[in-house]
Amino acid sequence: MPGIQRKDLHYDLLVKNVRILDPEFQVLNDMDIAIQNGRISAIGKNLPGSADEVLSGKGLLAMPGLVDAHHHNAQQLLRAKPIDEYPMIWTRFLVPFESNMTAEDMEVSSRLSALEMIKGGTTAFADAGGPHMDMTALVTVESGMRGVIARSTMDMGGNIPDAMKCSAEENIRRTRELYDAWNGAGDGRVRIWFGIRQVMTCSEKLLRLTAEAASDLHTGMHAHLCEHKDEVSFCLTNYRMRPAAWLKETGCLGSNLLTAHNVVLSEEDITLLSDNHVGTVHCPRSNLTNHGFPKTPRMLEQGLSIGLGSDGAATSSLSLWDEVKVLRNGIIGYWGLPIFDPVVLPIPSLLRMMSQGGADAIMQGDDLGSIEVGKLADIIFIDVDQPHIMPTHNLPATLVEAVHAGDVKHSVINGKLVMKDRHVLTIDEEKVLYEAEKTMRDLSRRAGI
Repeated sequence: MPGIQRKDLHYDLLVKNVRILDPEFQVLNDMDIAIQNGRISAIGKNLPGSADEVLSGKGLLAMPGLVDAHHHNAQQLLRAKPIDEYPMIWTRFLVPFESNMTAEDMEVSSRLSALEMIKGGTTAFADAGGPHMDMTALVTVESGMRGVIARSTMDMGGNIPDAMKCSAEENIRRTRELYDAWNGAGDGRVRIWFGIRQVMTCSEKLLRLTAEAASDLHTGMHAHLCEHKDEVSFCLTNYRMRPAAWLKETGCLGSNLLTAHNVVLSEEDITLLSDNHVGTVHCPRSNLTNHGFPKTPRMLEQGLSIGLGSDGAATSSLSLWDEVKVLRNGIIGYWGLPIFDPVVLPIPSLLRMMSQGGADAIMQGDDLGSIEVGKLADIIFIDVDQPHIMPTHNLPATLVEAVHAGDVKHSVINGKLVMKDRHVLTIDEEKVLYEAEKTMRDLSRRAGI
């Protein structure tokens, strides 16, 4: 503004003398980050001005908040139940568990999920759907997180109870109601999308209506795609085409579609996803030990932007730090070693998946995913002055291979501190853990698991 001198600048938050992971995944030293009105307003050395709050960046690395681009808040209280169990996990555990959840159960589950994500450096998530998603939206607003939320949408499937499915028209109506109630809530942090649980449980009518409704509301769709061979076999048997082609036929395949898993893709599938600018997501721990190894190097070569997802806490945790380690070592072992290519999936590509790739998948890549002036201030601060991290010849590589969730010291979302010195400011951690333990016991008993 005219007449205002640089020394008079005042910010909401100013971080001084911090290392920054820049958009090219290089480390900048002794930098300042100024945040105003939810966005990054300045980056540089010795920035002038004052702030409502000043943080010391000594011993810290600032990097973009992580984006969990495929998550299930409803499964937080199912943790470890399916481990070492034989198929079908979906029928024996997930269906009875989700179908017995009350709104109160979902609120507790979502709050525990938000607590874990914040403490692990995840600042945004995409939930593919479950019951009572209004509770997830409520918790997202209260916790300060950023969430892209869909309903679990199904209208067919012999092993799906009536409590989890309804007609195509009713599915669309219920999602529109969720959209009207919550889209844009929390200063724009909540976005409501349409869900496509999977092609095996969504009819052609439902898919076509979903594509039309998402286009009408200018919002996104979240689907499980090519997670396992049964899904491909189902589509070939019933529609004479593979799942990606079937989604294209029904109008769903486009830039407003997020597809999770993407394991059993053919070369034609990869081309189809790339040509239609579809957001793609891997869930390494959920897939590598269960459904196989995705063609990640080929997908990147074809220009696809790939994000990472936890797939919920049922069989692991919500740590994207653990996901990226599993993906790197699994892909090198499966695709790299047989052809003597140890850099088949390089460090910058992996760091991009954790941040910018996830931001692209949730259709917010212009505002999230990197630390740049003008972007929304979703930033995490890693305590790097620790013996398992420093000293190092290559800090970006060490982020991938050595950093874990407990190394996140501060977290800023939408320009606001939501965690400081590992204390979450928006959630009563002790209360949540107490309620979660009781709810897990009661819900498991009702579900018969």
